[in-house]
Amino acid sequence: MGKRNMILRILLVFTLFLPLFLFTAAKTKAESVLERVKTRGKLIAGVRYDFEPMGYKDEKGRVVGFDVEIMKYFAEKMKVELELQPVTAQNRIYMLSTDRVDIVAAGMTHQKKRDRLIDFSITYFMSGQTLLVKKGSGIKSYHDLADKVVTVVQGTTGERNIKQVQPKAKLLTFKLYPQALLALKLGKAIALTTDNTYCITQARKNPELEVVGGLFSQEPYGLGVRENDSKWRDWVNFTLQEMWKDGSYKRIFRKIFGTNPDFQIEVWPD
Repeated sequence: MGKRNMILRILLVFTLFLPLFLFTAAKTKAESVLERVKTRGKLIAGVRYDFEPMGYKDEKGRVVGFDVEIMKYFAEKMKVELELQPVTAQNRIYMLSTDRVDIVAAGMTHQKKRDRLIDFSITYFMSGQTLLVKKGSGIKSYHDLADKVVTVVQGTTGERNIKQVQPKAKLLTFKLYPQALLALKLGKAIALTTDNTYCITQARKNPELEVVGGLFSQEPYGLGVRENDSKWRDWVNFTLQEMWKDGSYKRIFRKIFGTNPDFQIEVWPD
């Protein structure tokens, strides 16, 4: 077969199959995560394994927490299995954007910067940043942290916020919260700063620690979903609102925090 005939044949095959390839690709991209989860029979949720009480491993090695309970409710409502995938502050958006997870429930603050990369649900949890210190440290607020070592987790809003309110603080960054907490306990840092949910939990578990300074930021948490998938985002939003209306949200909140929420999530009229 001549070289010219070979090229013509390749072009013919390419021309015949290109429309089919493009159609298949477009169909795959257009498929909502909602349909994908139902077809698969499994919801793959990205959760934190290090951020108590939102998502963490308990003493028996089980992944538990508020976000985990929310995902259990979602899976039960869809009548599918639930698979939990560990995510970190550094990789959770990447995991979602590359379809490694269907949704991210990871104590993630809804930021404009993050919203340019993925979409978010309505605010399903309200938190705020504070300080965790050793008792007797002399630290009363972020004003006392000038030239002091403060430990933070890389890629979190906590890292950004402390730079804004106290630019003279010296940051000691870690990838996971247990590492940051250990640095505080060992005296390598004078304070740990992050959302109050984590700080309060650690102060209860560690009598030598205390929370000080009050809140110096607002942290509205949103569930991360794939960008431009309104069908999936609507389902997530409607389900969160149903949880609030049927009492499931408050039941889960009391189970994890021992009290009722002091905020109300957005509920749309029918």
